[in-house]
Amino acid sequence: MVNLKEAIGVNELTDKKSGLYRALLAEFLGTMLLNFFGCGSVVTSNVVAISLAFGLTVTAAIQAIGHVSGGHINPAVTFGLMVIGKVAIIRGILYVVAQSAGAIAGSAILRALSAESMEASLGTVSLAEGVTPVQGLGIEFFLAMILVLVVCGACDDAKSDSKGIAPLLIGLSVTVGHIVGVPRTGAGMNPARSLGSSVVMGAFDDHWLYWVGPILGGLAGGLIYTHAVGPAKKEEISTRQYATVALEEKELQNFTSRKNVHPA
Repeated sequence: MVNLKEAIGVNELTDKKSGLYRALLAEFLGTMLLNFFGCGSVVTSNVVAISLAFGLTVTAAIQAIGHVSGGHINPAVTFGLMVIGKVAIIRGILYVVAQSAGAIAGSAILRALSAESMEASLGTVSLAEGVTPVQGLGIEFFLAMILVLVVCGACDDAKSDSKGIAPLLIGLSVTVGHIVGVPRTGAGMNPARSLGSSVVMGAFDDHWLYWVGPILGGLAGGLIYTHAVGPAKKEEISTRQYATVALEEKELQNFTSRKNVHPA
């Protein structure tokens, strides 16, 4: 019963030490910045520039608020961590509410500070011509899945070498996702981010798939990392030799041996 209470997280609502309300403010601010800067780059119409803007904004936001809330700024990440027990249910639901509100605020500020001629390029997500809703759902699924896999891997307690650069690794996964997703679905990848643009611009075509796809992908990413490829164990980290590393070492040894052999 105690474990159930902890999983639900009712105690966090009244426990000042939980830092829940500071975390909610952090998630609000992080997602607001994501929609302002990320969606603000869409006016460039350059896929690489847009992808870098979203990825770098995520990196910056996680660096700024990660110590307070974990720096989710994405319901797909929150649900992915919730399903593997890293986030209490009530905290997770409140995170999604804060993220959604922050995204709407960010898009509203962006629209208010943009010329009317830019309103068609403020980050509203939509399917490209010829892309079906089912295909769009699949794209959004995989964009969120790789993101949550990277989040789990970068923040794995046993992999201390990656923790310092975790924000950058996560931001790069967002960049890669946008390079693939922008030409197909607009790269929602984040239900809150998609909601923010849709609410402000009043565009909700196929909006359901920008929630269902990323959330399912986030759940899959969390479960795959936990039960299939991880989590890492400290003893494995110290003894495991990966094929690529072993091959490189072998080639280096062979190269060194050849250098030391002189023709008679």
